[in-house]
Amino acid sequence: MEVQHLLELTLAQNASDLHLVTGLPPVLRVNGELTNVPSEAPITQEAMEGFLKNVMSSEQLERLAVNKEIDFSVAFSEKARFRVNAYTQRGSWAAAFRLIPTTIPTIDALGLPNIIHNFTSLQQGFILITGPTGQGKSTTLAAILNEINMNRSVHIVTIEDPVEFIFNADRSIISQREMGNDTHSWNIALRSVLREDPDVVLIGEMRDYETIAAALTIAETGHLVFATLHTNSAAQTVDRIVDVFPHEQQDQVRLQLSNVLEAVFSQRLLPSPGVGRVVAHEIMLATTAIKTAIREGKTHQIDSIIQTSSEAGMATLEASLANLVQAGKISFEDAQNYSLRPEQLSRMLRR
Repeated sequence: MEVQHLLELTLAQNASDLHLVTGLPPVLRVNGELTNVPSEAPITQEAMEGFLKNVMSSEQLERLAVNKEIDFSVAFSEKARFRVNAYTQRGSWAAAFRLIPTTIPTIDALGLPNIIHNFTSLQQGFILITGPTGQGKSTTLAAILNEINMNRSVHIVTIEDPVEFIFNADRSIISQREMGNDTHSWNIALRSVLREDPDVVLIGEMRDYETIAAALTIAETGHLVFATLHTNSAAQTVDRIVDVFPHEQQDQVRLQLSNVLEAVFSQRLLPSPGVGRVVAHEIMLATTAIKTAIREGKTHQIDSIIQTSSEAGMATLEASLANLVQAGKISFEDAQNYSLRPEQLSRMLRR
């Protein structure tokens, strides 16, 4: 059993992830469900070491031994790339491989709402793509950036850990910086980015106070900034950003955020019979009412503003789920399971 064979199988099965854990058979995630690779025996410690040595440099192996975990990417011939997290569990090695297609899908091919196209023409501002892990945030961001790349002459700088989708420069120039290989830390990369003459900046993940503060500053200085957060809704996203700052700074941060925020797009991937998975979403646009609610610390009003602002292009997750159920793309049961407000969804569908 070779790791290349398992990566080939991941591609053939159109799986999103491959899991390798010592003592267990290889496992694929297909359409959100985990399934064992047929006829494969449990992975031995020796085999696991062989898998990782085939895809990691000696320096990366050393960092794994010291730090107990590492993020990196692997190019698999010309067919795909994989984002990999190698880690230790119960004293042995394990790894999760996330499939990154070589072809960047378009906004329309992903089934995203038309209003997402509007983000690609903005000159400045702050746009957040949110949702739990494994819900397609990176793919959505790649589609948005590639549309900018194809239609505008700008400098796009991405800061990622690791680099996922590889962009081919079209009308834009694109600088992709990877933690470890191209920069030593998020703080250094974010301080340096303003000296790199960017027009558009992608911050792979806002992890802490420093990255969030830097993202706000970059947006304030007239750049278009995209970033991700692991939050479930727009209101939760605003609270997460504000709460990471000391209490005495929070009023100033609310003012900063209300001035630069353009949109929060939260997404989920749901199983769809015969299709694979489809996107359900919540979208909040920074209208005057939203900006006022953020500035005044009234984030509890954001959900109701979104509900009553569909004409402006906003949508609750429940409205998106209801539309998918009515179109026959997902089941009512799956919609209920993914809903943040199941009672509201039931009322919309009169169940």
